[in-house]
Amino acid sequence: MVREAALLEGSELGALLRRVGVHEADLTLWQKQADQAALGALGGRRQRTAEQKHLRKLEGELRRKDRALAEAAALLVLSKKVQALWGDHEDDDTTGSNDE
Repeated sequence: MVREAALLEGSELGALLRRVGVHEADLTLWQKQADQAALGALGGRRQRTAEQKHLRKLEGELRRKDRALAEAAALLVLSKKVQALWGDHEDDDTTGSNDE
Protein backbone atom coordinates (compact mmCIF):
# COMPACT_ATOMS: atom_id res chain seq x y z
CA MET A 1 0.00 0.00 0.00
CA VAL A 2 2.78 2.44 0.95
CA ARG A 3 4.76 1.70 -2.20
CA GLU A 4 1.70 2.01 -4.41
CA ALA A 5 0.68 5.30 -2.78
CA ALA A 6 4.18 6.72 -3.26
CA LEU A 7 3.68 6.50 -7.02
CA LEU A 8 0.43 8.48 -6.96
CA GLU A 9 -0.47 12.12 -6.43
CA GLY A 10 -3.56 14.25 -5.99
CA SER A 11 -6.87 12.76 -7.09
CA GLU A 12 -5.30 9.38 -7.96
CA LEU A 13 -3.99 9.09 -4.40
CA GLY A 14 -7.37 10.13 -3.00
CA ALA A 15 -9.12 7.50 -5.15
CA LEU A 16 -6.75 4.80 -3.89
CA LEU A 17 -7.32 5.78 -0.27
CA ARG A 18 -11.10 5.72 -0.71
CA ARG A 19 -10.97 2.39 -2.55
CA VAL A 20 -9.01 0.61 0.21
CA GLY A 21 -10.65 2.52 3.07
CA VAL A 22 -7.53 4.11 4.51
CA HIS A 23 -7.27 7.61 5.94
CA GLU A 24 -4.48 9.85 4.74
CA ALA A 25 -3.19 10.21 8.31
CA ASP A 26 -2.76 6.41 8.53
CA LEU A 27 -0.89 6.38 5.23
CA THR A 28 1.41 9.17 6.45
CA LEU A 29 2.13 7.21 9.63
CA TRP A 30 2.88 4.06 7.64
CA GLN A 31 5.23 6.00 5.35
CA LYS A 32 7.16 7.34 8.36
CA GLN A 33 7.39 3.86 9.84
CA ALA A 34 8.63 2.44 6.54
CA ASP A 35 11.26 5.19 6.29
CA GLN A 36 12.44 4.54 9.85
CA ALA A 37 12.62 0.81 9.20
CA ALA A 38 14.68 1.37 6.05
CA LEU A 39 17.07 3.70 7.88
CA GLY A 40 17.29 1.25 10.75
CA ALA A 41 18.20 -1.53 8.37
CA LEU A 42 21.01 0.55 6.90
CA GLY A 43 22.43 1.59 10.27
CA GLY A 44 21.50 -1.65 12.00
CA ARG A 45 24.46 -3.56 10.62
CA ARG A 46 26.91 -1.17 12.26
CA GLN A 47 24.91 -1.22 15.48
CA ARG A 48 24.79 -5.02 15.51
CA THR A 49 28.56 -5.16 15.08
CA ALA A 50 29.05 -2.85 18.06
CA GLU A 51 26.58 -4.89 20.09
CA GLN A 52 28.38 -8.12 19.14
CA LYS A 53 31.72 -6.61 20.18
CA HIS A 54 30.22 -5.52 23.50
CA LEU A 55 28.68 -8.96 23.97
CA ARG A 56 32.03 -10.68 23.34
CA LYS A 57 33.66 -8.37 25.89
CA LEU A 58 31.00 -9.17 28.49
CA GLU A 59 31.27 -12.90 27.79
CA GLY A 60 35.05 -12.72 28.30
CA GLU A 61 34.58 -10.86 31.56
CA LEU A 62 32.02 -13.44 32.69
CA ARG A 63 34.43 -16.30 31.89
CA ARG A 64 37.19 -14.55 33.87
CA LYS A 65 34.90 -14.06 36.86
CA ASP A 66 33.69 -17.67 36.65
CA ARG A 67 37.30 -18.88 36.81
CA ALA A 68 38.04 -16.62 39.78
CA LEU A 69 34.92 -17.84 41.57
CA ALA A 70 35.84 -21.48 40.92
CA GLU A 71 39.34 -20.84 42.27
CA ALA A 72 37.97 -19.14 45.39
CA ALA A 73 35.55 -22.03 45.97
CA ALA A 74 38.37 -24.56 45.56
CA LEU A 75 40.53 -22.66 48.07
CA LEU A 76 37.65 -22.55 50.55
CA VAL A 77 37.07 -26.31 50.24
CA LEU A 78 40.79 -26.94 50.61
CA SER A 79 40.95 -24.69 53.67
CA LYS A 80 38.08 -26.58 55.31
CA LYS A 81 39.77 -29.92 54.59
CA VAL A 82 43.04 -28.71 56.11
CA GLN A 83 41.20 -27.52 59.21
CA ALA A 84 39.45 -30.88 59.49
CA LEU A 85 42.73 -32.79 59.17
CA TRP A 86 44.93 -30.63 61.37
CA GLY A 87 42.36 -29.29 63.78
CA ASP A 88 41.69 -25.70 64.69
CA HIS A 89 44.90 -23.88 65.70
CA GLU A 90 43.00 -21.50 67.96
CA ASP A 91 42.01 -24.42 70.23
CA ASP A 92 45.69 -25.34 70.67
CA ASP A 93 46.60 -21.80 71.79
CA THR A 94 43.78 -21.55 74.34
CA THR A 95 44.50 -24.95 75.93
CA GLY A 96 48.17 -24.05 76.36
CA SER A 97 47.35 -20.86 78.25
CA ASN A 98 44.92 -22.62 80.61
CA ASP A 99 47.65 -25.04 81.83
CA GLU A 100 49.44 -22.35 83.86
